[in-house]
Amino acid sequence: MGAPKPGTRYEWDDLPDDVVAAVAERTGPVGRVMCSPEGYSCQLAATLDTASGRIFVKGMRLDHQERWTQDVEAAIGPHLAPLAPSVRWRIVAGGWDLIGFDHIAGRAADYGPSSRDLPLIVDGITAMGRLACPDGVKLKTARARWCRFLDDPSDAAAFVGDALVHSDMNPSNFLLTDANGVHVVDWPWATRGAAWLDAACWVVWLVYSGHPPHVAEQWAAKVPSWALASPEAIDLFAVAQTRYWQAKVDAHTNRMTMALRSAASRWALHRGMWS
Repeated sequence: MGAPKPGTRYEWDDLPDDVVAAVAERTGPVGRVMCSPEGYSCQLAATLDTASGRIFVKGMRLDHQERWTQDVEAAIGPHLAPLAPSVRWRIVAGGWDLIGFDHIAGRAADYGPSSRDLPLIVDGITAMGRLACPDGVKLKTARARWCRFLDDPSDAAAFVGDALVHSDMNPSNFLLTDANGVHVVDWPWATRGAAWLDAACWVVWLVYSGHPPHVAEQWAAKVPSWALASPEAIDLFAVAQTRYWQAKVDAHTNRMTMALRSAASRWALHRGMWS
């Protein structure tokens, strides 16, 4: 295979035989494979029906510039249960890095204005806010991640904290079960920062999903950690998010990234931080 491109997705059949064999050693024979073609956080995403049960696998090629995100998920995975699926194994072979997770039988959340899922998402973000960064796990800091999107990088001190921030509030990362349980998946961009940052990231996705900015903030305010942020800190983060999503548009220009950039801009404008 050639060098990977940003956003490239591979199929299970693209894996070398020795990688597939290494997986089968852990799981028993692999039957049906269902691959997901969407997303940018990994190059392979597949649900496997195996002799040892259903497993979700995320994979990156070893030569991908963001392969380090596999290190993050493997390191923090054991500290996230029961909110997130448990890590079963990690395999590095044949030029690939694969992580196997318990499969969660759930559906993606709906963030729409009339959705009944929103209180459950409040519960999920609240539960995330109670997670402290595990000792010995090296994570990016909120200051380092978002300082470059501010006029004065030192202002990112407002984002500092010791909470484990997920930071990617895509509704597909909240899996809702029939029993109204909430599981949060896809943690490669886990960050050490202020506990309120996930609620603030959610505001952008709520605006993207059809909520006016002031209503999106009302939902975010139902997360207890939101009250820990000063209005000035939220103002700064709204600016940082607008520029962050512009950077995403520059790297991956598509309808979603452009719409999220627009949503972030609307939020910043609502807060008087954009014109």
